[in-house]
Amino acid sequence: MKKTISAILFLDFDGTISRRDAVDVILEKYADPEWLAFEEDWRVGRIGSRDCLRAQMSLVRASRNQIDALLDEIGIDEELTTLLQICVTHGIPFHIVSDGFDYCIRRILSAAGKKLAALLRGGRVCAAHLESRGHVWHTEFPIFHQACGHGCATCKPAVIRLLNRTNAPSIFVGDGLSDCYAIKSADIVFAKDALAEYCGEQSLEFSPYQNLADVAAYIDRWLAGRVFLRDETQYRISA
Repeated sequence: MKKTISAILFLDFDGTISRRDAVDVILEKYADPEWLAFEEDWRVGRIGSRDCLRAQMSLVRASRNQIDALLDEIGIDEELTTLLQICVTHGIPFHIVSDGFDYCIRRILSAAGKKLAALLRGGRVCAAHLESRGHVWHTEFPIFHQACGHGCATCKPAVIRLLNRTNAPSIFVGDGLSDCYAIKSADIVFAKDALAEYCGEQSLEFSPYQNLADVAAYIDRWLAGRVFLRDETQYRISA
């Protein structure tokens, strides 16, 4: 018999798992100031994040060693291990869904230690692709070669649908405007910073959080409640 999945967790990366947005850190240090004009175009909706990131990263001039040194200073939310351990304990699949770049994600996570690396083997990283050719950096978008209607670098709602084949309750955790489409495909939303402001402005239901320990505690309580309700229902039926 196929095991029923109690829920599935989707995590944004930049600003949610990482302490800072890796792309912003790179642009602020090594890009021509023109990147700010593309950022404004994206913020007001004139272009999507795919076109924005492609244009911005074309303005970066830095060696791989220089980029790696920046990424190594960013760090992650130390409670990510706690959250993933809760997921493993309860059999909850988890995936990282990012509008950022796989290179940055893997570099930042590689410094987090063996325990976290073992936990992360169970999940997927869905993000744009970044690679260096000398001091020039090139972008690709392998998850969806064709851009979605919003022009996302990685269409988070589409990823959520593709990875949630059983239609299990979906949990999304994010922090920024690039998450605003994803939350409409989730059953439970955790938001902070710009995403929390957006949810408030749009009257969308969400749970605020400060760090991933808050998310882990909520999921643990939520699953305990579901188990109680299931057991109580079975007791009533058998009584």
